[in-house]
Amino acid sequence: MSLRGCAAIVGIGELAPMVDAGKMTTLGMASQVTSRALIDAGLKITDIDGVLAAPDTIEDPLMWGGQVAEYLGIKSNYVDIVDLGGATAAAMVWRAAAAIKAGMCHTVLCLTSNLWNVERFYKTFIPRLSTEAQYELPYGPMGANSGYAMIAQRHMHLYGTTPAQLAKVAVDQRTNACHNPEALYCGKPITIEDVLNSPLVVDPLHLLEIVKPCSGAAAVIVTASVRAPDCRSKPVYLLGAGEHATHSSIIYSPDITTSPIKQSAKRAFAMAGLTPGDMDLVSLYDCYTITVIVSLEDAGFCGKGEGGPFVEETDLTFKGKLPCNTHGGQLSWGQPGLAGGMSHVTEAVRQLRGICGDRQVRDARLALVNCNGGIMSDQATLILGREVY
Repeated sequence: MSLRGCAAIVGIGELAPMVDAGKMTTLGMASQVTSRALIDAGLKITDIDGVLAAPDTIEDPLMWGGQVAEYLGIKSNYVDIVDLGGATAAAMVWRAAAAIKAGMCHTVLCLTSNLWNVERFYKTFIPRLSTEAQYELPYGPMGANSGYAMIAQRHMHLYGTTPAQLAKVAVDQRTNACHNPEALYCGKPITIEDVLNSPLVVDPLHLLEIVKPCSGAAAVIVTASVRAPDCRSKPVYLLGAGEHATHSSIIYSPDITTSPIKQSAKRAFAMAGLTPGDMDLVSLYDCYTITVIVSLEDAGFCGKGEGGPFVEETDLTFKGKLPCNTHGGQLSWGQPGLAGGMSHVTEAVRQLRGICGDRQVRDARLALVNCNGGIMSDQATLILGREVY
């Protein structure tokens, strides 16, 4: 089944990332971004008949999707929770389109809302019946930093990727962030030397190559294409989608320098009938600098092992040849939990609408969005367009 052109994103709502969320709650933030998305789309809450919610990573309550729908006052024909870690946001969009095409509903709210909890993040947590519990956590809670550091070390060993090439990703995205007033690091430019001189967290990754966890929320509204022109804002159409997962624990990764985006992007491009060369911008999950390099390789923007020289020679800023994460990415805009992944969707929508102000990509028509979950475990890829080409 092809989803090409069957649905469009017609509303977006987002909170700026917050290091300190004060007394805000997960549901309170969800309510705020839902209201903003409805206003953006020119819709009412009664127009929503589907809800896709990201899990509450703090409380982990049962039947969370139903609780969200009830709190927001939605009488829904379709409710579900999407839990693919950082891949959740992009996965929501194509699931919403699929539900619409199947006739289950006509307008879906895709919602992410997360509060940052330092104690929970660093707590030694032993999941039940998991490979991590058996083979990883007995050595201590290594977390994502160690996993991505291993990927970076292996990539450097196999392909000669250099620390300066990794740092270039962070520098270009910080340039983008400096043109985004809502980014955590707006007005704070950095150089390659700044990145390499920042504290080494897990060799070879430095502090400025790792995301800044924070709190926030984001929502998008997806509706049937036939309804989209009646909405207030310019619709952005889903042209292609793909998803692939190879492992949960990194010990079962078939190749730690190859991401499942290789399969998910291939399927998304095939559905859209487009190629990497057709894209005007890319919105790539960027929990670490190495994530961007591997994603560019495996999505087909350069050859395997060529990612280092590619980012070194290519201007990835909003003014460049291949604009990448024009909002600053999670490295410089911020990573408000699963809403950080949604920021890649919302930024692509803004660019295709042409409303990004100083950081606007000229004549942006087509965008690739990729979200990544786990240690390069789950990948969801979207091709979005301002028209159905």
